[in-house]
Amino acid sequence: MKAVHFGAGNIGLGFIGLLLSRSGYEIQFVDVSEERVSLLNERREYKVTLASEKADTTVVRNVSAINGRDAERVARAIADADLVTTAVGLTVLPYIAENIAKGIELRLQEAPAAGAGAPGVRPLAVIACENAIGGSTELKKHVYGYLSPELQERAAGRIAFPDAAVDRIVPLQQHEDKLQVTVEPFYEWVVDRSALPEGYPLIEGVHYVDRLGPYIERKLFTVNTGHCCAAYHGYLKGYSTIQEAMRDEEIVARIRGVLGETGAVLIRQYGFDETEHRHYIDKIIDRFRNPYLTDEVVRVGRSPIRKLAPNDRLVRPALLAYDLGIDTTYLAGALAAALRFDYAVDPEAAELQLAIEEQGLSETLVRYTGIPADHPLHAAVVAAYESLAPQRQEA
Repeated sequence: MKAVHFGAGNIGLGFIGLLLSRSGYEIQFVDVSEERVSLLNERREYKVTLASEKADTTVVRNVSAINGRDAERVARAIADADLVTTAVGLTVLPYIAENIAKGIELRLQEAPAAGAGAPGVRPLAVIACENAIGGSTELKKHVYGYLSPELQERAAGRIAFPDAAVDRIVPLQQHEDKLQVTVEPFYEWVVDRSALPEGYPLIEGVHYVDRLGPYIERKLFTVNTGHCCAAYHGYLKGYSTIQEAMRDEEIVARIRGVLGETGAVLIRQYGFDETEHRHYIDKIIDRFRNPYLTDEVVRVGRSPIRKLAPNDRLVRPALLAYDLGIDTTYLAGALAAALRFDYAVDPEAAELQLAIEEQGLSETLVRYTGIPADHPLHAAVVAAYESLAPQRQEA
């Protein structure tokens, strides 16, 4: 079986590529890094090491790469593929959509034109493995913008865009080998089974569910919310890595507070078992503590504007909690810590700090989070922001 994966970065190589290889896929990576494309084509393999005591290493074979700028080759690969996946970041999806559309168009043109669900059109799943709610649905909108109504009709039932939730911590890499990747042992890849085309081959290690929404938000509101909370509070106290921050009991207490609030939202919204969810939180905190990982707080905290977006890991659970009558003290503190992330090398952090300086905290909070100035959560974040100021000065 053949898979085309967009993004030969650490997630693409160390998570998605590894699992696809275990299921017997021959993988063609699509990337714009000429160095990575060249190395993958030269070696046809790479190594993935687990961040654990034994440091087990797997060699992923049967891989190659295509430069993303070579639209004709990318389209041909998609036309022949059994699966297309992405790990490029939500903001990059619009830029790869046209090539995916060209591949789908080629695939449909070469199959018997017998209408929707034609047996001659081989089933294809296009799965966006991004840190976002509805990533594949979003990608489909961009792709369909390049397909005629006739082709969209022919694609129905055979070309599917099932949404997914992915979870694996992949820190900044420190290998001399540009293709070697270190990843944590834990991983979770959940796919919406109800959206898969008939006859689609299942992937080993993927958990298929009929209701994906609860799993996406459980991951986003626990792993992503907790991780950025550790990063922003760790940054304020001068820690370099998440592992250092996790040795600070005050920070751990803040993370537990945040995850207690988001957990209450998840339990109320989706009916997760309370005891099981507490165990899930404990597991996530243990993952952040992994002594075999070295994860920089500035990496985890990067792109604060994206993380402060209305539908993302901080604002969405905070607003849901408020609407449900759940306390938001710790979430307000995490939002405030994100607003104080002044790492000058990060373009989004620099933009955020400039906005606070020029427009003031209140207006900046409204602009980037969408939380109205008259909302009680707005006042709580402003108060928390002021309370964090002395802490940053002491660091």
